[in-house]
Amino acid sequence: MGSHKYTIEIFYSEEDGGHIAIAPELPGCSAFGETEEEALKEIRVAIDLWLETAKKENREIPKSMGKEFLKSIVDKVSQGLPSN
Repeated sequence: MGSHKYTIEIFYSEEDGGHIAIAPELPGCSAFGETEEEALKEIRVAIDLWLETAKKENREIPKSMGKEFLKSIVDKVSQGLPSN
């Protein structure tokens, strides 16, 4: 696997019953895992495949924002917010 430093966001999806990981700088690049660790492992593979495909198709490769890892805890935060 490459050592790319693309932003990774992970959040829990009630609908999917697991963790979703996305790489916002790479359109459509996402992965699923039952645990955060599994989602992180899978998104790293997805990033490598996304970049490999982009190179083969001579597509522009977006610059990374320089963040290695960003964990979104939206599910935990939203549980503590008052309802309107």
